Amino acid sequence: MPATVLSALPVARTPDPLEAPVLRWGVLGPGWIAHRFVESLQAHTRQQVVAVGSRNHDRAAAFAAQWGLPKAHGSYDALLDDAGVDIVYIATTHPSHRDNAIDALDAGKHVLVEKPLAMDAAGARDIAAAAARADRFVGEAMWTKFLPKFDVIRQLLDGGVLGEIRTVIADHGEFFTPDHRIYDPALAGGPLLDLGTYPIALAHMVFESLTSVIAHGQPAAPGLTGQISALLADASGNQAVLHTTILSDTPTSAVISGRDATLHIDGPFFMPGSFTLTRHDGGSVLRYHEAPGTQTDGLHFAAAEAARLITAGRVESEIHPLRSAIATLEVADTIRKQL
Repeated sequence: MPATVLSALPVARTPDPLEAPVLRWGVLGPGWIAHRFVESLQAHTRQQVVAVGSRNHDRAAAFAAQWGLPKAHGSYDALLDDAGVDIVYIATTHPSHRDNAIDALDAGKHVLVEKPLAMDAAGARDIAAAAARADRFVGEAMWTKFLPKFDVIRQLLDGGVLGEIRTVIADHGEFFTPDHRIYDPALAGGPLLDLGTYPIALAHMVFESLTSVIAHGQPAAPGLTGQISALLADASGNQAVLHTTILSDTPTSAVISGRDATLHIDGPFFMPGSFTLTRHDGGSVLRYHEAPGTQTDGLHFAAAEAARLITAGRVESEIHPLRSAIATLEVADTIRKQL
């Protein structure tokens, strides 16, 4: 099959987040990522964050005061019982995601769960079943996949511009001191679910079906993994080489290489930023340029997509469907077992 030759990169099809229908959001858990989420929504969308719920009323009140929210609830149940909330953003600790999401769905709320969707694939399947029973939207806030940059990458992959993909190389390492919650095994500490989710999700986005996983880890403390490398393969033997660590800062870049061309995604590959498409026959070199950004510059895209889908009566995203979140966690489960 002849290679697809481009003179220019595709244009991102991502709708303007400011044009998304407005929903009333409640935030469950006023932690660090909840601050970044509300900051992003208020800066880049018309979405209304109307309430926050915490098991500590003082924390809820402080969060509401900082972001100008009209309601602060001193329990999770109070937030879920709030008739003025359309959709709940689950921002609690990883081990709580499954139960919090199911409780929200059972309360009749739509749900966007901060990644990971659950601790494991079984928990993610439980959430999917609860969403089906409630006929409500549920999604994992794998915000990277909703960025305009990744829509362009998806068009290149779908259009066969790279040819058959042979190799994915992706890295996400960040140094943390032992006093950080990522060192707490009770909170699912270690790099796998916090940082490693991004490389695994990228590999799944490219290959869809991964049939082999070989992993090796290095401990950071007793009972806690600090560094992981994994080799994944599909049925044809095409490979993804992934790395994640909390022991050091690493380049956090990624490569997607096919028969005809290679994408070099600048680090951090999972944030707003740039990439280069290089043809192997000495032909065109095309550069996608985007100012480097942070999570605050990107978390709102998944929320805007959820608002569009819910308003249209849909209960799942095609950009990041539940089956993708479950498949990512299946790989993480296998890595965890091997470690």
